[in-house]
Amino acid sequence: MHHSIWPHIARRLLNYLVLSWIALVFIFPIVFMVVSSLKPDLQLLQDARSLRAFLPVGDISLDNYRMAFQRAPITHFIFNSVLVTAVTLVLSLAVCSMAAFAFVFLEFPGRNVMLAVVIATFIVPFEAIAIPLLLVVNNLPWIGTEGLQIGWLNSYHVQIVPFIADALTIFLFVQYFRDLPKELVEAARVDGARYFQIYRRVILPLSGPVFATAAILKFLAMYNQYLWPVMVAQKEEYRPVMVGLQYFFQLNIAWGEMMAYLTIITVPVLLFYLSLQRAFIASIASTGIKG
Repeated sequence: MHHSIWPHIARRLLNYLVLSWIALVFIFPIVFMVVSSLKPDLQLLQDARSLRAFLPVGDISLDNYRMAFQRAPITHFIFNSVLVTAVTLVLSLAVCSMAAFAFVFLEFPGRNVMLAVVIATFIVPFEAIAIPLLLVVNNLPWIGTEGLQIGWLNSYHVQIVPFIADALTIFLFVQYFRDLPKELVEAARVDGARYFQIYRRVILPLSGPVFATAAILKFLAMYNQYLWPVMVAQKEEYRPVMVGLQYFFQLNIAWGEMMAYLTIITVPVLLFYLSLQRAFIASIASTGIKG
């Protein structure tokens, strides 16, 4: 019996070694980014040829961070990205989850065809519709602080509205809702509950994991937007963080400052992921159906 423990211990050690190696592979780029942000450009390029690139050795300082804030309005860029991403995220989760609820639990003609069309749009790359979409939003009316105006360029809503509904998020909710017991919805209907009440009081409390998954994917997609903001936000006051990278490629490339900028704009992503990871684990632990 004593000897039978060793194979189990060996498997556990092997698993830990493999997982540790995978974790190191994923963390190396972050370590390189943070360490490089502390070095001047010449030393950064020299150290990139060896393991010194991952070590805080040599001429270490915070000068790159100071220069980065002088080169670009980083705080304003982060505010724009967080605002656009947060508003789009909330609206997208609400709209896509309700659309998925309708596709799964409501009976209406052409439901499967409509769902197939929605899912089919997922294979269309955004680059293929960017120019037509730009022409559309440039001729749409909007009521703002200056009254009625034509065209959505240089605004926050032009970066939000086109991305509220998307096929991937709807598909995630549809697949998750299909696995939920139909008896819960039928019982609620027998008790006289309306569909929106069923969605809010029955489906939402059971959908924590899919909301967390969809939120992470949507957050990353919106926070990393580059092509669309470049096209629609010519004014600096509406530009997000990814467009801000252009400031570090003007004339001579400031590698150290760019690494400092990347380190700064990565902080909201890590904070969001860590906070949602805890919510995701808590939702899994608390989700259950009692018979």
